[in-house]
Amino acid sequence: MTFLNEVTLRYPNAISFAPGRPYDGFFDTEQIFGYLRGYLDHEAEQGSSPERIRTLMYQYGPVAGQIRDIVADWLRVDEQIDVPPESVVVTVGAQEAMLLVLRALVGGPDDAILVASPCFMGITGAARLLDIPVTPVPEGADGFCRAELEAAIERERARGRRPRAFYVIPDHSNPSGTTMGLRDRTELLELAARHDLLIVEDSPYRLVSPGPPLPTLKSLDRERRVVHIGSFAKTVFPGARLGFVVADQPVVDDAGRATLLADELAKIKSMVTVNTPSLSQAVVAGALLAARGRLSELNAKAAAHYDDALRHTLQELQARLPADRRAALGVGWNEPSGGFFLGVRVPFRADNAALTRSAEEFGVIWTPMSYFYPGGGGTRELRLSISYVTPTEITEGTTRLARFIEAASAPS
Repeated sequence: MTFLNEVTLRYPNAISFAPGRPYDGFFDTEQIFGYLRGYLDHEAEQGSSPERIRTLMYQYGPVAGQIRDIVADWLRVDEQIDVPPESVVVTVGAQEAMLLVLRALVGGPDDAILVASPCFMGITGAARLLDIPVTPVPEGADGFCRAELEAAIERERARGRRPRAFYVIPDHSNPSGTTMGLRDRTELLELAARHDLLIVEDSPYRLVSPGPPLPTLKSLDRERRVVHIGSFAKTVFPGARLGFVVADQPVVDDAGRATLLADELAKIKSMVTVNTPSLSQAVVAGALLAARGRLSELNAKAAAHYDDALRHTLQELQARLPADRRAALGVGWNEPSGGFFLGVRVPFRADNAALTRSAEEFGVIWTPMSYFYPGGGGTRELRLSISYVTPTEITEGTTRLARFIEAASAPS
């Protein structure tokens, strides 16, 4: 990420397909005040006194979050995830949720964490901070390959290690853009039950993608196998830095008391961030209340925008690199059904040197896919993000990208 930022600053006139941030043309500064007022009014309507509301906003709040009931209501309405508020922990972004889950699940060197590969670098970064090795599981065309996962589980057990959890983004994943089909979701849950494995489901892109989404793994979960991580960065706004984790798994603590995994996460959080900022919680809660638990409807315009951007990018790539030319060069790409990302296969090393040349000589920036392969790989792939580029930039950017690919693919 540091290298990408340096390249972006060094070549400010280059068109960048690197940032995975939401388009901020939909943000209205005045909405922040409206959402905040909506939450304060809600608390008053629920019987909170002015003194209590003042304390809610100005003081340290509950470690697990003060808007868990509102988040749980939204999950029930919009995602069909029916869990009690006590199983929700409100976090400082989804990144903290990943850190807490890894710390809670891994008790020592004999525990193993499996990750879909390529995968979001946030989970591997959190694992690195905690000195937890991750075992990559190559994803298939739909983001999940049962044979690869079962083989990884067996290899870990043969090494004397206990596979604890499998991390995956089932919907429009970062970085590849793949989406897991309904049958694969069912098979993954069955496999988890058979192998006594938890699934860590990350779900940031569902409600900013077009059409009715497939059910979350958590909504299909009948055996509490799924720990569900979510973020309001894409659906409300990233500056709030608000995420959450649903952890309704029963556990027994060190004193022998039956509790929920969410309670254990809260204990760890109390030693990390103490609590999630009340102002961020209030604004996001106000957005949820304003949407009547339908963030999908609140994000309908944004989802249409990202869908248009993705379709436009695919059309422009097709126009610049038609099928016969792609075949001659050895170039290809996938066609995600939503989300922010797609992957492009190229016949040359798509590394930092290639990226620097692309930015300097051709004025276009992308992300090397090798960053997302914890076990190595992806050296001839690049990631394009469509979320933060305008239609004009997409047209010009894909033109520049095609020129770069042609030049980099030519014999030296």
